[in-house]
Amino acid sequence: MTGTDLVLYSCTDRVALITVNDPDRRNAVTDAMSAQLRAAVERAQDDPGVHAVVVTGAGKAFCAGADLSALGAAAEEGLLRIYDGFMAVANCTLPTVAAVNGAAVGAGLNLALAADVRIAGPHALFDPRFQKLGIHPGGGATWMLQRGVGPQVARAALLFGMRFDAESAVAHGLALSVADDPVAAALELAAGPAAAPREVVLATKATMRATTAPGSVDTDLHHAAMRTELGPQATSIRSPEFAARLAAAQKR
Repeated sequence: MTGTDLVLYSCTDRVALITVNDPDRRNAVTDAMSAQLRAAVERAQDDPGVHAVVVTGAGKAFCAGADLSALGAAAEEGLLRIYDGFMAVANCTLPTVAAVNGAAVGAGLNLALAADVRIAGPHALFDPRFQKLGIHPGGGATWMLQRGVGPQVARAALLFGMRFDAESAVAHGLALSVADDPVAAALELAAGPAAAPREVVLATKATMRATTAPGSVDTDLHHAAMRTELGPQATSIRSPEFAARLAAAQKR
């Protein structure tokens, strides 16, 4: 491993394991990490020997969200670079599982939500935290949360600060199950598509995307939500209130 390996990639038994890898910084998303995450997802998609993808985080956290320094300096184009990695997961044509081993915060929650299925470790925490930081949700979070848990619970999360531990995530449909070793459980789940014909796996996922809301494709809905959120999020990041909260957070 080198200092530039912010995302690790391996493949065993037709399943790619992608690990965001900056544990000292709780896998906070930077432009460089986001670009490497996109490259890893595209590597899996382009490999005919890969039938499914598992995404996880190194160390104790899944992903602590966007790097605050990068976020504080981001205008709309900068936000799109931060989004790029989890949007690649969301757009992946292969089945995807997020093995959420620890905290998934802000953009890290988006990364978990971008996967088809989430397996929670015993220390998983799903935390939007956008409003607490004084910023508007971004990356399609409003759409992904409402799709995942329904409007009431999504509003409780984004407007009232509700967070989900592993058990409550399962209770609300945010995660499929809790496992002591979420990566092992995710790899076991991924053995299903790994054993099936790849063309059937790809076609089934494509069909499910087209039948979620007939007349549209769910990736198009996600992209539209991301674009709708982009302007308000960029505006909120330029506000004095966010600058003050960012400065306070950076002192801690």
